[in-house]
Amino acid sequence: MKEIISELVQSIITDLSSEKVIPEDLSYKINIDATKDKSHGDFASNIALVLAKQAKMPPRKLAELIIDKLLQSKHKSIEKIDIAGPGFINFFVSSASNFSAIQNILTQKSEYGRSNIGAGKHYQVEFVSANPTGPLHVGHGRGAAYGASVADLLEAAGYQVTREYYVNDAGRQMNILAASVWLRYIESFFEELVFPVNGYKGAYVHDIAATLKLEHGDRFKHSLETIFADLPKDECEGGDKEIYIDAIISRAKILLSEDFTLVFDKGLNSIVADIQDDLSGFGVNYQNWFSEASLNESIDASLRQLDENGYLYEQDGATWFRSTHFGDDKDRVVKRDNGETTYFASDIAYHLNKFNRGFDKVINIWGADHHGYIPRVKAALEALKIDPNKLDVRLVQFAILYRGKERVQMSTRSGSFVTLRELREEVGNDAARFFYVTRKAEQHMDFDLDLAKSQSKDNPVYYIQYAHARISSMLRKLDEMELEIDTDQGLAALSNSKSENEVDLAKRLGNYPEQLENAATDLEPHILTHYLRDLASEFHTYYNSNKVLVDDAETRNTRITLSLAVKQVLKNGLELLGVNAPDEM
Repeated sequence: MKEIISELVQSIITDLSSEKVIPEDLSYKINIDATKDKSHGDFASNIALVLAKQAKMPPRKLAELIIDKLLQSKHKSIEKIDIAGPGFINFFVSSASNFSAIQNILTQKSEYGRSNIGAGKHYQVEFVSANPTGPLHVGHGRGAAYGASVADLLEAAGYQVTREYYVNDAGRQMNILAASVWLRYIESFFEELVFPVNGYKGAYVHDIAATLKLEHGDRFKHSLETIFADLPKDECEGGDKEIYIDAIISRAKILLSEDFTLVFDKGLNSIVADIQDDLSGFGVNYQNWFSEASLNESIDASLRQLDENGYLYEQDGATWFRSTHFGDDKDRVVKRDNGETTYFASDIAYHLNKFNRGFDKVINIWGADHHGYIPRVKAALEALKIDPNKLDVRLVQFAILYRGKERVQMSTRSGSFVTLRELREEVGNDAARFFYVTRKAEQHMDFDLDLAKSQSKDNPVYYIQYAHARISSMLRKLDEMELEIDTDQGLAALSNSKSENEVDLAKRLGNYPEQLENAATDLEPHILTHYLRDLASEFHTYYNSNKVLVDDAETRNTRITLSLAVKQVLKNGLELLGVNAPDEM
């Protein structure tokens, strides 16, 4: 309906321009918004206020001219038009038009609400990308739910989407993991081993080490004296934990030689496989798992390109990128004085690789702690002659998990964290997926376990799913009564309905395509969660006030037809959020 009104207003403005009533070269955008106050009609537009200055006439005068022309058009969908305040135009839609969406829903079914606004555009959405140094925890879960929903919403809006996980399988953290696995393996021979303060301590490290021993026996065994001789002190002995763990890594590489790679790969592959399984079980799947290690040659190539463009310089033996030239607060090291490239250098190469693959836009979904990283990455893109606006970075606050009133502390290194898998097992995939996207991604979120498991209207996902199940139950009863559904009769009766509940419900259903488009283009799935909650609430109110399975066939078919439309839209919306629409609860 909004599109119809927008097209009508556009045609009127064109007519007024051609008649020289207003200038021809006007700059404007037509906004048609649903009203919150029913006394102001169904929709309103501020177009008269927007164009008043350019048209050189008072807003109300321009509004009157537009309304006169609109009334002359006598469009069947518009029942009444009036002016409010300084020049807002209010549109009252005819009863039949309010119910036009019902026919579309029953015809289009799962396609209802989908659009082609993104046709011909290929977006990449990279999300989660947690270091493969341990299982995913509940903080990662929010990024997973958000990223998956964003990707699905974009596809519903017609975009081609590639979902990608960036596997950080190179660098110091992975070496720490490999050393941790090896020391747990050694510990199985020598229980007196004192584990490094800065090693990875989770139970999963023990599991990987046990598998390593099962598969290779004592192949990697060395005495404690050989391993720890002449090493610097650890933090618990008054030393530096970072220096100590680096010394452990160096000793492991020397003693294991080529076998260090075998231990490294065992840790990496075990954890990546666990992450893939966990995400798949969460309904989150990717088209591509991109290895950081595969960038080795690309890093040098990207740095050469930056150097050729004049944005690298040498200082104190290191190579620096002039990111301040592009607004960053300081220049950034891309190659250390020992010749090793930095994480930032890898990220430069990775983003160059992304755009060389031809994506129209790249959407990175990062944890909120990466906020300061955005300017330097965009600076690198600009230095590489890539439009930085083609990169859209969305920050996700980690969800804070509470058990009762007690906050659960999480640390991957210490191993004291709640995994995503544990959360899914406790509250279920549906509640987890839905709860994670009920707020803007950048907003702080407390995850209420008790609420997520409750079966009440205070639990939004339960409340929405219950609406869907309620309609399914009604249809089963209808079948048991051996009654047929006549949607043609239902649609005909709805077009003449004056029931306020039915009109409100039909308007809400007709608003779904717009809400879906907004959620997709703004990358904000919470828009859809709020819409579905409102739709479910209106349906429950309608259902509680109007018995559906009545004797009168016309009334019964009217209410069933409307309920079928609600059921379809609930299912469409929930599926885009990775949530099931159950027929029984």
